[in-house]
Formats: sequence, C-alpha cells, structure tokens
Amino acid sequence: MHASQLSIALAAEHGKAAVLTVAGDLDLHTSDLFDERIAAAVRPGITDVVLEMSQVSFCDSTGLSALIILFRRLNAEGGHLALAAPPDRLFRLLQMTGIHQLIPSHPSSEAALQARGHIAPGEAGGPDRP
Repeated sequence: MHASQLSIALAAEHGKAAVLTVAGDLDLHTSDLFDERIAAAVRPGITDVVLEMSQVSFCDSTGLSALIILFRRLNAEGGHLALAAPPDRLFRLLQMTGIHQLIPSHPSSEAALQARGHIAPGEAGGPDRP
C-alpha cells in the first residue's frame, strides 16, 4: 500500500474525545503521513483519541513508534490514546512489545469511550448530537 492510500478519518467526537478510523498500512512509508493526518483530523480542545484500527492491514516497528509518539504527545498534554478493534496480528504485536501496557486496546470504539467516561454504558459511539 502506498502512503497516499493510508486513510485516517474522523468517525465521531464526544466532548473532548475523537474517534478516528485508520485504514491501510502503518509502516516506514506511511508513518510521517500518519502523524500529519492525525494532526489534521484532531481539532483543538480534543484531549483523548481513540484509533479504530480494524482496517489496519500491516504495522511494523516504525508504525508502533508512530503510535508511541502520539501517545506521548497526548499524555504530555493531559490526554489519552486508546486503540479500538486492532486486528489479531496487531494486538499480538502490541502484547509482545509491551506497548499494550502504555496504550490500552478495546474491542470497540464504544468500549474505549466508555472506559474513559465519554459515553455511558450502552450508549452508541456515534457522533455527538446537538
């Protein structure tokens, strides 16, 4: 997959939390683009980010590094990073490297939002309603 095919889209916002859908390869060729697209997708005032990862087809050490850098940036600003629905291969990689101790993984974006109190249990994780 080419860098231009990495997709990051804002799926929902809940107060100070944003859910972003990530699709494609997160690797040496896309990590800079990952950083740029995350920055572009997250508006000022967002402190917590949930990355919905079910469509990530590949992640190498550079991709893991990009996740850690994002975690550190958010953490330094008093925020939080969580992953939602990582594919089995990525989940195992996070466990083998110990990154799962820094960046929690959840079965869904709703579960990640609930864990931080952004939505109530049973509440859908769709966009905020005015």
